[in-house]
Amino acid sequence: MPAEPTGSWVPVALSSDLPAGTVMPARIPTGALALWRSQSGHVAASADRCPHRGMSLSHGFVRGETLSCIYHGWSYGQAGNCLRIPAHPGLTPPEAIRTVTHPVREADGVVWVAVGEPAAAPPALAGLVPLRSLAAFAGIAAIEAAAGAKATVEGLLEAEGIRLLLSSAKDGETLIHVLVSADAGPAARIAGARAAESLRRKAEDFQKKGAAR
Repeated sequence: MPAEPTGSWVPVALSSDLPAGTVMPARIPTGALALWRSQSGHVAASADRCPHRGMSLSHGFVRGETLSCIYHGWSYGQAGNCLRIPAHPGLTPPEAIRTVTHPVREADGVVWVAVGEPAAAPPALAGLVPLRSLAAFAGIAAIEAAAGAKATVEGLLEAEGIRLLLSSAKDGETLIHVLVSADAGPAARIAGARAAESLRRKAEDFQKKGAAR
């Protein structure tokens, strides 16, 4: 089970859910992120808090190769450094003004963010492709119970003919990335999506019963 908060890669999103020029919220065990892709296609992960007034950067917008806060428009580069303060256009922002950033890897259609210093690259998903992501109001333990199987250290779980890539969103919530065989046809993909939905409902029921006891 992927429970160690340091030295690991966390699957936070699917590549297809983050087109160029967009930003979305994401989460790793150490906190919330603004996950964004520049116009040129580079993916970056910034702490979801603008250093100026604390506004969530995931509510902001991408302009070229920078992420801008929606509140006062302060803009940050992929390394986290502040590049522009609209209220002071002639000022070169001090290096001290910056957001916390995390290393990002994109592989096999999945966006991975590092927590700490992983010893290796993200796990390869050979022969598998992402189908969709869905959020479950259930912890990983409840999902494992519903599936009758244990997740690997990398967060991979096999159940009902599909593979799931699990990531703890926060207490009692899990992000599920549904994976299918690369050669799966339309019928198999539909069946996989339905199986994942069924497993999510079962896991959420397990979570509720566990919370009620």
